[in-house]
Amino acid sequence: MFMRFLLLIYGLAASLSAQTLDGIWSASINANSREIPFRLGLSSEGGVHGWFFNGDERVPSTSGSFRDGVLELRFDHYATRLEATLKDGELSGSYGREGRTNAFHAVPYHAEATSTEKAPEVAGLWDIEDVHSAKGERAWHLIVHQKGAEVSAAILRVDGDTGLLTGEYRDGVFTLSHFSGARPNLLTLALRADGSLEVTQNGKKLTAVRSSEARAKGLPAPDDPMQHTTMKDANEPLRFSFPDLAGQVVSNTDARFQGKVLVVAIGGSWCPNCHDEAPYLEELYRKYHSAGLEVVDLSFEEGDQLQNPTRLRAFIQQYGIEYPVLVPGEPSELNAKLSQAVNLNAWPTTFFVGRDGRVRAIHTGFAGRASGELHEEMTREIDGTLRQLLSEEIPAAAVANGEPHQQ
Repeated sequence: MFMRFLLLIYGLAASLSAQTLDGIWSASINANSREIPFRLGLSSEGGVHGWFFNGDERVPSTSGSFRDGVLELRFDHYATRLEATLKDGELSGSYGREGRTNAFHAVPYHAEATSTEKAPEVAGLWDIEDVHSAKGERAWHLIVHQKGAEVSAAILRVDGDTGLLTGEYRDGVFTLSHFSGARPNLLTLALRADGSLEVTQNGKKLTAVRSSEARAKGLPAPDDPMQHTTMKDANEPLRFSFPDLAGQVVSNTDARFQGKVLVVAIGGSWCPNCHDEAPYLEELYRKYHSAGLEVVDLSFEEGDQLQNPTRLRAFIQQYGIEYPVLVPGEPSELNAKLSQAVNLNAWPTTFFVGRDGRVRAIHTGFAGRASGELHEEMTREIDGTLRQLLSEEIPAAAVANGEPHQQ
């Protein structure tokens, strides 16, 4: 009887402890000596789960636990872990992977009073000028959406966007932040008297002008992602021959690819924009596979992941990837392993190969949903490219070899 009583009390205490976790938390991590605020959702229903929130988007944990006042959430597709102790109603701890962690802190969320300041109108498409990036870019896109004092935005470079930053106007400036388990970002926007924006990204000051004004002034435009990377010889087939996770070598000359339209995606499970692209590629694969589309992912991984690719396996599981994922080597080996390309310097980069084996288009980077209309423009362009390639006749050589094909 006494033992049953103890078990009852222990169960009640555990339940109450778990309940203190449930709900939305105002969290932050310290990245490069800056506090990056974000929302964290926690639930103990059916096990302990967590989510990083960015606007309407959320990034779920892959597993979690809460024992003896210690919360642990694992994000295996990033190979990261959040560990925090609950004390006096607050969570304190760290987030990251072994040897690379950031301080973490959270308190239960309480909605703040909406700012009563009249916010200037900053919504629209802007160009961030004079960036001089290592990839040769002279300008980036800045996409801003606004509803009164509330604002969301994303910076789109040639390799992809920052993810959705959200915030509001207070004390004369828009302050926005983003954290999705990766790419922590703190951004402020201040409208100048001349109509330009002072943009401060993680402490670095930049200037943005409206895109229409930038074009009227003849300022450099952001790089066209369909023109950034090219082939040395457009008449040669795109060649690859690398092992998958089971050690089986997959090559462009394999029978399964002959006479097919092929998407070859260059990425890595460490790359945030590759996480954005993966579910889109899987969607394309399922949509057009029966019409003759194949997809291959060339995932360049760091040395520790090459030895034990736990993150890549979790990446594949997280996004339900059914197409082949090959592991050519480390990121530093990219140009040596794919020497046919010119200016191949962005993650991801995606090659669109026709039924004849030749590269017909190359798209550098990936504009995620945070990029709004530019994301939609990109998906329309890619869809149009695939439809055109799929409509072309199967080469006679593939038909003569008896390659299977479904139309």
